[in-house]
Amino acid sequence: MRVPSTPDELIAVQEELAALPAEPWRPAGPGPTSVGGCFVAFPAAVGTGPGRHGDPAWAAAAVVRAGRPADHAVVRGEAGAPYEAGLLFLRAGPPLLAAVQALRRRPDVLLVNATGRDHPRRAGLALHLGALLGIPTVGVTHRPLVAGGEWPEDRADATSPLTAGGEVVGCWLRTRAGARPLAVHAAWRTSPETAVAIVSRVPGPGRTPEPLRLARHLARTARSAAF
Repeated sequence: MRVPSTPDELIAVQEELAALPAEPWRPAGPGPTSVGGCFVAFPAAVGTGPGRHGDPAWAAAAVVRAGRPADHAVVRGEAGAPYEAGLLFLRAGPPLLAAVQALRRRPDVLLVNATGRDHPRRAGLALHLGALLGIPTVGVTHRPLVAGGEWPEDRADATSPLTAGGEVVGCWLRTRAGARPLAVHAAWRTSPETAVAIVSRVPGPGRTPEPLRLARHLARTARSAAF
């Protein structure tokens, strides 16, 4: 599968991915599952706007197995484009790919700070990364992109569906009582149910699942060290 470098190329790839049949993946059983997370940080000032092509990027990937950190990697790269909704791969995809490929231990499933089926073409960055890496993926974000749904009740592990075009593409998941729920997205080879099950297996000290929390911390620490 090619790595797109222009909006037109990316849109064509997303349409292909959305229609591509993929065998559903589920955890092998109750034993330990190796869960990865990846996150990319850009200069803090960029957070106030769409950023620019060539912005420095610090991408990190972390792996948790049986509740313990098992591996991590941090890479320096650059943004391939400004941010544009629905086209996030152009900005963040290559640095994230490089970070996951730098891991010594390949995770069974990967959490990505991006959407999957919750996307105008049903193929967001989380799904795209999984297809390129050959790893099942789950998207985890603070809010949906195009999907909608009511928040679940205020108790840990409560869920409610996120739908787009009449299709359930993910779920709200409240990882702890009293906290805002996370949007958990079906992505490459994962269903909404599997996505929720995986995120629930790797709780962090806050509401963010531990592999993604670790990756975010590593990326932001690398960014801070550069200034």
